[in-house]
Amino acid sequence: MAAGGGITRAIRIPGRHGYAVEFSPYIPSRLACAASQNYGISGCGTLIVLEQNDAGLVIIKSFDWTDALYDVTWSEVSENILVTSSGDGSLQLWDTSNPQGPLQIFKEHTQEVYTVDWSQTRGEQLLVSGSWDHTAKLWDPSVAKALCTFTGHENIIYSTIWSPHIPGCFASASGDQTLRIWDVKSPVSKIVIPAHQAEVLTCDWCKYDQNLIVTGAVDCSLRGWDLRAVRQPVFDLHDHTYAIRRVKQEQEVIQQTIYDADLTQQIHLHDFVVLNVKDKITFTTSTISKDPSPLSPPPSLLVNVQHSSTWPGGRLLMG
Repeated sequence: MAAGGGITRAIRIPGRHGYAVEFSPYIPSRLACAASQNYGISGCGTLIVLEQNDAGLVIIKSFDWTDALYDVTWSEVSENILVTSSGDGSLQLWDTSNPQGPLQIFKEHTQEVYTVDWSQTRGEQLLVSGSWDHTAKLWDPSVAKALCTFTGHENIIYSTIWSPHIPGCFASASGDQTLRIWDVKSPVSKIVIPAHQAEVLTCDWCKYDQNLIVTGAVDCSLRGWDLRAVRQPVFDLHDHTYAIRRVKQEQEVIQQTIYDADLTQQIHLHDFVVLNVKDKITFTTSTISKDPSPLSPPPSLLVNVQHSSTWPGGRLLMG
């Protein structure tokens, strides 16, 4: 049993280390994991599709790639389609009903592609990717050539995330210490926020407030930004002792929950009630799990899924 009465299920996959886990938007019991050999430094990658049942987590599909896989995103138009990003500078489009290799390969980035996201607004079907070559690229999944290249970042792009509210708008987080907001109609960013005094590794949009976005960085801080007033963060949390690798936001009626994970696999939940985004934000913080040895990761991929009685989508733990 997990904290708060939830149920934790886990599966260990020898020889693989996880980089990203995403739940299917169509099948609540299904999730996908982008994994790599040797912590993504060398070797191949594997896309793993898992199903949750009464017995636990079961691998239903797996697809190998010739280089490390760093991120995965589900299609918003088909329950069987996923896209992964990899260390060879390419994106791969997979069909879980097709046992062969990827249906399509998109390769224009010149260095590792660390992040990919499928647009969520349903009125458009677009992909955005971010790379170590300092660029983000816009893709139509049905076209092999990038529609647009976005420049301006001066270091690695670690995260590109579509706004769930505003069509054609995405955010990017970079090693140049900035968070940038983009409109696909322009190759130049609309907003540049000096978000941290360190590399910004992750960002995510609030699901019910189009102006609120959260960043996590190497400086171990988690910050919230109101895009209407970006001179100062609306909150600045320092609960971690290691770099924050991934942040996710979910929301219930009046309770907003931020999930963030650092490089020790320690995961914090930050619950807050926004009374007035410019006046007061009240937080409570709890820790779900901690690996006491951040410098000695386990020799295999361990995927944990914690189910919450208050959020039907489940809470995610990855180590």
